[in-house]
Amino acid sequence: MPRLGRLCPSRSVLLLCDLQERFRPHVHAFGPVLSAAARLRKGCQVLGVPVLVTEQRPEALGPTVPELGVQDLTPHPKSSFSGVPVLGAQLSAHPHLSAVLLCGIEAQACVLQTALDLLERGLDVHVAVDACSSRSPMERAVALHRLQASGAFLGTSESLLLGLLRDSAHPRFRQVLELIKEPIPNVELLQGGPWGF
Repeated sequence: MPRLGRLCPSRSVLLLCDLQERFRPHVHAFGPVLSAAARLRKGCQVLGVPVLVTEQRPEALGPTVPELGVQDLTPHPKSSFSGVPVLGAQLSAHPHLSAVLLCGIEAQACVLQTALDLLERGLDVHVAVDACSSRSPMERAVALHRLQASGAFLGTSESLLLGLLRDSAHPRFRQVLELIKEPIPNVELLQGGPWGF
């Protein structure tokens, strides 16, 4: 049977990759991406899914943007493009971990290389396409193609949250539904092209 990428809150973590202040004026559709990432973070919090945060050279690129609401979490600074080398202990702390929900920037660099390392560990990787971007829309599109070809699952913040819920009878369904119903401003900036959506 092919891998189906089923999600389970107790076997998943969310990784917010390098959503930092200095990228704000340079990354394509940064605002919509940030809104989708914040939606995913809030939904995971409601469902009890642990959240991990990385920062690429924060001394140069600044802290994680405050809109994500992760000020109570300890970010993991890194210089490598992949976040896995600095997250080894955190990933190992979840012995039943099977899936990582991944979003952030830039798609062709840190998101891609983190995903490949996670896949090599035998984990399912679910990339939230509406919560990932790059400075260049072309780089984003090519990176999403590469991620899918390498075995990552592509989804949206909404579809991933629904995948974690799996049933409208879930006791947290209404809370998550309220998050999903909130429109993402300017999401049309991520539409168009082969993986523009």
